[in-house]
Amino acid sequence: MSLFIASLNSGSNGNCYYIGNSTEAILVDAGISCRETERRMKRLGLSLNNVKAIFVSHEHTDHIRGIPVLAKKYQVPVYITEATCRHGRLLPEEHLFLSFCTHQQVSIGGFTITAFPKFHDAAEPHSFLVSYGDINIGVFTDIGRVCEHVIHHFKQCHAAFLEANYDEVLLETGRYPYYLKNRIRGGYGHLSNTQALELFKLHKPDHMSHLILAHLSKDNNRPELVQQLFDQHAGNTQIIVASRYEETAVYRIGAAAVDDSATTNSVAQQIPMF
Repeated sequence: MSLFIASLNSGSNGNCYYIGNSTEAILVDAGISCRETERRMKRLGLSLNNVKAIFVSHEHTDHIRGIPVLAKKYQVPVYITEATCRHGRLLPEEHLFLSFCTHQQVSIGGFTITAFPKFHDAAEPHSFLVSYGDINIGVFTDIGRVCEHVIHHFKQCHAAFLEANYDEVLLETGRYPYYLKNRIRGGYGHLSNTQALELFKLHKPDHMSHLILAHLSKDNNRPELVQQLFDQHAGNTQIIVASRYEETAVYRIGAAAVDDSATTNSVAQQIPMF
C-alpha cells in the first residue's frame, strides 16, 4: 500500500498539494489556475480525473484562486467551511461545495481526511491529516505558531508538507514595512525556518520518510538556506524544498521504510492516466 504526493506550487503566488494512490486523489488548496494545474499534473503523469475532492485550508487568494474553474470543469466537490467560503467570496455551485467541521473525519474513497484548527489570520483556518490505511500525510502550512494540534498530528505522519516561510534575519533586515514584518512573525502569520526546524527536531516520528518544506517567502528566505538547515538534522527523512515556480517530483510514501527516492518519471509509470 502506497501513496503518492507532490507539491504543484507552493508560495504566496499559489499553493496546491496533491495526495493520491493509483486511482484516486485529493488536492489540498487550489491556488493556481486550472490550466496551470492541468499542465503540471500532466507533466507528472497524474490525472485530474482521479481527483475526488479539494480541501480548502483558508480563504486567502493564493489558496483558492483556481477553485471556481477547476471545480466546475471537473465537477470536483470542494470541502470548505461556511466562513471560509463567505470571506473568500466564492460563488459556489451548491452541489459541489460541501462543509466540514473541525476534527470531523471525512471519507473520500479510501481516504480519511481530518481537519484541525491552526493559528493564522483568516476566518476559519485549518490544517489537514490525510490517512490511507496506515499511511498518514500532513499538510501544515500558513501557521502562525506551532500548537498542540500541530504537534499531535505531526507525530503521526509518514510524510508532511511543512511551512518554512522566512528566515528571521532576512525578514528583519529586508524591505518589508514594519507592520507587515509583524504580521508575518506575530503568531498569526507564518512559521519561520527556526520554528519549523524545532518542530521537526523535537517531534519527527521515526517513520517519517519525506518532509516537503513549503510556502517559502520570495523575499525573506532562500531555498538553499532551508535545504542546508534541515539536511543537517534529516536523519532517515528525505528533505524536499517546494518551489513557487514549478512542481516537485512525485514521491512514493509507504507505511514501512522503503527506498522512496522516486523521480517523476519512475512514479508516473506506476500511476495510470485516464
